[in-house]
Amino acid sequence: MTGSGEDAHPTAGRLTALLIDASTEAISAAGGHSGGVYLRSRTPGLLRLAVLSGLPGPLFRPWWRLHADRPFPVADAYRLGVQVVLPNATETMRRYPQFAAGLPFQFGSLYVPVVGGSTTYGVLTVLRPAVTDAAEVLSEHDRVVRLAQELGAALRGLEDAHPDQVAWDGEPICLRPPTASTSLGRAGRFAWDPETADITLDEDLHTLLGTPPSEFPGTVEAFAEAVAPTDAHRILATLRDTAAGRPPALPLYLRAEDGALRLLDLWNAYEPPAAPAVRGVVVAPGPGPTADSAADLLPDGVFCVDRLGLVVYANPRAAQLLGRPRAELVGRDLWEAVPWLRRPDFEDHLRAALLTPDPVHFHLVRPSAHESETRPTAQDTGSPLSAQDAGPPPPTQDAASRPSGQDAGSPLPAQDAGSSRSAQDPGPPPPTQNAGPPPPAQDPEPAQQSYGGEWLALSVHSGPDRLTCTVRPASRVKDSPEGQETAELSETGMSPLAPLYRPIALAIALTEAVTARQVSAVVMRELLPAFGGRRLAIYLLQERHLYLEWETGFPKGFLAPFEGVDLSTHLPGVETLTTGRPLFFDSMEQLTATYPGIPLDATEGARAFLPLIASGRAVGSCILGFDRPRSFSTEERTVLTALAGLIAHAMEKAQRYESETALARGLQQALLPRRLAAHPQLETTGRYLPGTAGMEVGGDWYDVVESGDGLALVIGDVQGHGVQAAATMGQLRSAVRAFALGDRPPDEVMSSTNHLLIDLDPGLFASCCYIRLDPATGVARAARAGHPPPLLRSPDGRTRVLDLPGGVVLGVAPKARYPVTELRMEPGAILALYTDGLVERPGSDIDEGITALRVALAKAGAPAARPGGRFLAGVADRLTATARHALDRPDDIALLLATRRAAPPPGPH
Repeated sequence: MTGSGEDAHPTAGRLTALLIDASTEAISAAGGHSGGVYLRSRTPGLLRLAVLSGLPGPLFRPWWRLHADRPFPVADAYRLGVQVVLPNATETMRRYPQFAAGLPFQFGSLYVPVVGGSTTYGVLTVLRPAVTDAAEVLSEHDRVVRLAQELGAALRGLEDAHPDQVAWDGEPICLRPPTASTSLGRAGRFAWDPETADITLDEDLHTLLGTPPSEFPGTVEAFAEAVAPTDAHRILATLRDTAAGRPPALPLYLRAEDGALRLLDLWNAYEPPAAPAVRGVVVAPGPGPTADSAADLLPDGVFCVDRLGLVVYANPRAAQLLGRPRAELVGRDLWEAVPWLRRPDFEDHLRAALLTPDPVHFHLVRPSAHESETRPTAQDTGSPLSAQDAGPPPPTQDAASRPSGQDAGSPLPAQDAGSSRSAQDPGPPPPTQNAGPPPPAQDPEPAQQSYGGEWLALSVHSGPDRLTCTVRPASRVKDSPEGQETAELSETGMSPLAPLYRPIALAIALTEAVTARQVSAVVMRELLPAFGGRRLAIYLLQERHLYLEWETGFPKGFLAPFEGVDLSTHLPGVETLTTGRPLFFDSMEQLTATYPGIPLDATEGARAFLPLIASGRAVGSCILGFDRPRSFSTEERTVLTALAGLIAHAMEKAQRYESETALARGLQQALLPRRLAAHPQLETTGRYLPGTAGMEVGGDWYDVVESGDGLALVIGDVQGHGVQAAATMGQLRSAVRAFALGDRPPDEVMSSTNHLLIDLDPGLFASCCYIRLDPATGVARAARAGHPPPLLRSPDGRTRVLDLPGGVVLGVAPKARYPVTELRMEPGAILALYTDGLVERPGSDIDEGITALRVALAKAGAPAARPGGRFLAGVADRLTATARHALDRPDDIALLLATRRAAPPPGPH
């Protein structure tokens, strides 16, 4: 399965159906409003969103692909096989700050791994309303777990029939969520005279409120209670404000007694010679055409967008304010119908409305008629949604007809991601027009009229099936004192936090990177997708020369001639660093005009050269490459320059870390033995692996010391890390060597070392295992001080744990005793001493790690299979292979192996 096309493979249709069914049922089971399934792809470690239900695909393009090692809930559920329950935004921020920075909205979510047999195929996820306690979603969670289990079993059966076909490499299939309501919308009018306190309702409003005229008391208090009992006080206060000349800035979103949504809009009506009165409309929106027709009565613009971004209704006033005839709005994708809405701030607000239950209020500047005809792209907005789109959208097509294998990050038009929507549901027909004329004072002007640069106030409310958007001129908002403050804060037309999302996400991700390579990898993951880039090169400064630290996307060998260039070289990557100014080129023509003769890696495309400067110190330069020409907006240039500063500080920290780590590791290696004592009948080898958690040196050590006519095998582990632990380790190693050279018994060596450590009083303790071995006879005498037990592999392959009785760790009890155990090593046997770093794993018992090490040692071949005295080296490498390749080693590791050879045959007399 390489995409969402039905013809990609015979399993494609079955796989798609399974994923759609599972996601749809999970949303219903968990009381969610959206969800989907992430599936493994053919790229190792990469998960792809296969099905997305209830959200516009283009709006969530940054989350289409996800690496399994990212600190995201989906990645944890997949990689660790755990169920992740995030009840609200607070818990999400606490556990997954990087994920919360990208979607800082109030919603809860569930993530359940999809497992079949021993294979994890993906993750079933549901987004749901936020709650205060995870216990409130446990019942729904159990049902989602069962669905994930059923999906895993079905995928296992599918893969058994078609091996290696259960994977996803295309774009997500975007689905409408199940319809949650079939109620029709209605509307009614009312009028209130503040002087006489009389209120009159038309017949439609009496029907909507369920209060026959004969049973209605005729008071404004009864009216407020009938509209929304829990918000009656708000209604009364708003009526009084409107009577005083302060109508509400936007319609009130209210809840009826049964929880249904109601909109209340008010205005002043002047009918000389009578006194001013308050008139209004109450609308109970619903998904049907009756509700849409009712909304034609509203004096403000109202348009509705389904949960996949399709405009399903627009009243005449909305068409006027959006600058598009109704015929060009209804039935079209919102960003296609109103291109100037394709901007980061609007998309941030729309995501908030989709993911949170509360209305979202904001302001936007509508461009002039000429500007609104120009289709904005990522080059204009920097939006994650449109980062890949520089041209008009292709005709809508079924997801099944897309070419297979398309990458979610490929330069496809943004609308393409949701194209499967039209194939599954062409959408409702245009709503019935003009159920009644709007109030006379609000008669709309022709929709084609130009409104260059006018501020608009928008309010968006998310329902189970669609978003209801109200729009009106912002000047009406500015009439009120509180509205003036809101408008002043919105003069940029952007959400205050919108430009900060990407820097926040990058900053959080960079806190987890400690080496230059890790920093570069984070930049590749976070920066390129955000701006639609395809190429990245990071150069670091060393002794006035720039050296390549990381590259991706460039032709093989293209960057080789630029390696080690001097700071006097006339190149953009150099001059951006020497001048401290970022350089942006919209096309290759611009680049070659400024730098004639510069080698090019492509015939077209844009380039950005960013200086990496931290606290005034030059660190290096960063190059971003794009496949197509593009312009860089002022906002993009500002954000990229800020991001370059973050990268520079992270790189400077990484360079300092690597320098200090190199010094620390050098000190650590100096404390370990350069060579081990040898004997003709004994082969020994040791391995030491430092921890990766920090720069501090550790306290593990091993040694082989001559002791009388035998050898002493020693391994130890000083508690903690740092210079003090290393110094204590050096002192103990020297003490044990001195006692061993004096051929003292093992118990005396342990006791003497214990007293020494107590006298030194470093505040640390240590574990140790000491074995005095006679290679000629194979007799060994061992003592243990709180150290993991050694392993012994017999020549026939049987391996056992030597359960040696021992004493407490060194440095704790002055009178501690260390019993001695005698054992025998046969020729060909292997003795293994190790520290706990080799066998301890977070979340598991140390005995499990010891058992795994015993099994691995048992699988080692016989010494005779490796002549020349190098057999143990191969065994040591195999036993430490997993630890050597682990990116995260929280503790040091020491391993000492010894094998006894048979005595050589006697020579001729």
